[in-house]
Amino acid sequence: MVSDPISDIAVAEAEPSAPADAAQRLLRAVRGVAEELRQPSARLVSLGLDDSLERDYGLDSLARVELLARVGQEFGVQLDEAALTQAETPRDLLRHVERAPRVADSAVRPVAVTAAPVAPASPPGSDVAAPDSAATLLEVFDWHLQQHPQRVLITLYESADAPVELSYSALHAEAQAVAAGLQARGLAPGETVAIMLPTGREFFAAFYGTLRAGGVPVPLYPPARPSQLEDHLRRIAGILRNAKARELLTVERAKPLAHLLRAEIDTLQAVATVPDVVQAGAGKLAAPVPVAASDVAFLQYTSGSTGEPKGVVLTHANLLANLRAMWRASGVGPRDTFVSWLPLYHDMGLIGACLGALVVGFHLVLMSPLAFLARPQRWLEAIAQHRGTLSAAPNFAYELCLAKIGDTELERLDLSSWRLAFNGAEPVSPETLERFAARFARCGFRREALTPVYGLAESSVGLAFPPLERGPWIEPVDRAALIRDGIARLARDDDPAPLRLVSCGLPLPGHEIRVVDAGSRELPERHQGRVQFRGPSSTQGYLANPQANTKMFDGEWLNTGDLGFLLHGELFLTGREKDIVIRGGFNIHPHELETAVAALSGVRKGGVAVFPATDPRHATERLVVLAETREADPAQRERLAHEITALSATLLGAPADDVVLVPPHTVLKTSSGKIRRSACRELYEQGRLGATQRAPWRQWLSLAASAAGARGRSAWHALGRRAWGLWAWTVLLALGSIAWCLIMLGPRLEGRRAVARGFARAALRLIRLPVQVHGLEQLPTEGACVVVANHASYVDSMLLGALLPPRFGFAAKRELAGAPFVGAALRRLGCAYVERFDAARGVEDTQALLARVRAGESFVIFPEGTFRRAPGLLPFKLGAFVTAAEAGAPLLPLALHGTRSLLRAGAWLPERVPVEVRLLPPMRPAGTGWDAAVAARDAARRALAAELREPVLDPA
Repeated sequence: MVSDPISDIAVAEAEPSAPADAAQRLLRAVRGVAEELRQPSARLVSLGLDDSLERDYGLDSLARVELLARVGQEFGVQLDEAALTQAETPRDLLRHVERAPRVADSAVRPVAVTAAPVAPASPPGSDVAAPDSAATLLEVFDWHLQQHPQRVLITLYESADAPVELSYSALHAEAQAVAAGLQARGLAPGETVAIMLPTGREFFAAFYGTLRAGGVPVPLYPPARPSQLEDHLRRIAGILRNAKARELLTVERAKPLAHLLRAEIDTLQAVATVPDVVQAGAGKLAAPVPVAASDVAFLQYTSGSTGEPKGVVLTHANLLANLRAMWRASGVGPRDTFVSWLPLYHDMGLIGACLGALVVGFHLVLMSPLAFLARPQRWLEAIAQHRGTLSAAPNFAYELCLAKIGDTELERLDLSSWRLAFNGAEPVSPETLERFAARFARCGFRREALTPVYGLAESSVGLAFPPLERGPWIEPVDRAALIRDGIARLARDDDPAPLRLVSCGLPLPGHEIRVVDAGSRELPERHQGRVQFRGPSSTQGYLANPQANTKMFDGEWLNTGDLGFLLHGELFLTGREKDIVIRGGFNIHPHELETAVAALSGVRKGGVAVFPATDPRHATERLVVLAETREADPAQRERLAHEITALSATLLGAPADDVVLVPPHTVLKTSSGKIRRSACRELYEQGRLGATQRAPWRQWLSLAASAAGARGRSAWHALGRRAWGLWAWTVLLALGSIAWCLIMLGPRLEGRRAVARGFARAALRLIRLPVQVHGLEQLPTEGACVVVANHASYVDSMLLGALLPPRFGFAAKRELAGAPFVGAALRRLGCAYVERFDAARGVEDTQALLARVRAGESFVIFPEGTFRRAPGLLPFKLGAFVTAAEAGAPLLPLALHGTRSLLRAGAWLPERVPVEVRLLPPMRPAGTGWDAAVAARDAARRALAAELREPVLDPA
């Protein structure tokens, strides 16, 4: 219904609680926010106090946060989260304004989260995490119950002022009561229980109670507002059906409508509240149910997804592996305090924060996401009060803090305890990082605390973390080269508009990431491709969705759906293959809305594109609906835009940020009729959608030529790479055969080494491998020395053999001695073999090597002993350093850049990539003996790690 603003004001005048001037001021604020989101229109001016903030004014959750801030400032009041969740119309909001405390009043009444800093008590022994031998979440919980049952696990702010302390014993008692009730209601082991509850102790009782009963929890996002309940239940029906949920645990007000779902979902036996379930098991004890590490712990559905439901199957082993890897990578322990407002249906909030608190044992301070959205400063106030050391949020949350926290509030914040500020779940903005660090520096916040991370539900939650205490790594790349060639070249210093990308960090310990082309061939560093991963956290697949599983799995690797490149082992994301809009931490699939909009009267069938667009204001993504229509009448176009906005709010739970009505044939498509959403987005962001359209045949030719050119360039590059790899093998085999014969026949060692060096140099020239060499002038001209190099590829020895003088021999693993052809040639070249597995033989080999160095021979040694496909400096073995220390010979660290991409472990076709060889300054062991050798090893490893910028890996 469209209401009359004049009659609205008349009604307001009749109500003592809604004076006309207040109503007018409020409507000005509402319309002001709405006009900033979309073009002003006559219809917007006609909207009044009783029109929907969401469907009519088009205000989503972030826009409502902005509105609350403006209304609070306009009226001098402090609005709470109830205004955010309960106000459906401007009139509702006006009532909240009348009841809200004045700012002056609230300033003198202390709020709990702005009280003096406190720290949770830590009982003796609480600095010990649950042992790795615990194989399930329940075993971890039981360990805590035995060690410190009264220790507080969660400080829960269910309301703004009254925190509740939840100990392990209290949580256990509540979970046991739920478990007994579920079993009494007939829940069998392995059956699923959907949990649609807001942040609160009932959620934890339901989640852990389901696990205790042998069931599988399925966390679902609750509706943001009561008026959305019916639409929300329709959206989650597909999830309940896919999960084969037996019970739905929810709030009391949802029960009447939720019961209607039972007619649509055969497996759904009951809809109940937590007290209903507890009552069913009153006086009963839950029967223990054996749970194994390989059992499903819970099903994780994409937050806010409206596409085909994809339930990520996560086992206890998956979750424990991921949590332990994350917290080891970030140095988190039981003495930390994690402050979180993240929703419990979100993987970062449930797994990272809540299950992380259980597994690692840190203290969790938890508040409602609505409390944060209503007043973003509550998040930072809680960190200051509880001396929080950890917290996490999507990028938009940091942007909200920048926009909504004033200078006055900054004076009261102390963020010096915050050492890890995780930023993930949506694209990370370098501008947001820089501005947040600069603005909150006055509060004691350190830039090094900013920790951009990457993860996805298919890897439990986390996949890549940056090195500790480094701060964000922002890489400026050549925008044109990335778009045209898919290569992330470093931007020139004079580039006026480089593309600035943020590193997501290194793969978690025990996990791997690779970037591949369309044929699943691994790409070199700085080459953009599809991001894949594997590791112990990887999901078993999507529940009952073989088609999606086929797309996700590529052998033992899993596709993330994201595009990116690797640099020094770290992941940089550049885009997404999938057409998902990430908005405020939610994933929105466009297809459903496109279909619904195309069915509206006046919209051209097949002429709708829904896509994300950059929103610099909130550092998130705007939802844009591009719809073709022949309507020319302004009133009809206004009606159509309103219907599309309302439809978006109904289907997605959020209105579109911009509705663009365009002439027919504006929406770009492929030759097969598929919508080219990324191309439409590019036109939108360039402001070219309103430009005069060329004739369709000219557009078709232009698009066809562009597509053909892109495909041609891609195919040409791929063909060139393969041709070069085959040519490289041809050269190496041909010259290697000749060199092998001459080496076997050569009478003197010096001559044989000179032959090997000459043929290796000739091969490098013939294949035209780009090699840069630095620092060889530091090699001693006389006397023995030991060169220690990182080991990254099969070609390392050949490359160094070509570049170093013939007087250098090589140390190799003893397994090569028996290799056909290779072993014989290595013996003729004076190679020193070193045993890696038999300790006694290894000592003998080291002594033999020492004798040769003392006799004046120089050697190249790879102290890692082996190499792997993923970047990382492996632990160094001591043989080279004992030899140098005992012989009094200088050590020269040598860094090899690029050889891993040249010929990676497990690959057979080399890639033509730039290679750099850099000899670092020599160092001498400080004396002889074990201590001197260890110190020399550590010094050499530090020097190589600093030069290579690869992760330094701990012993397995």
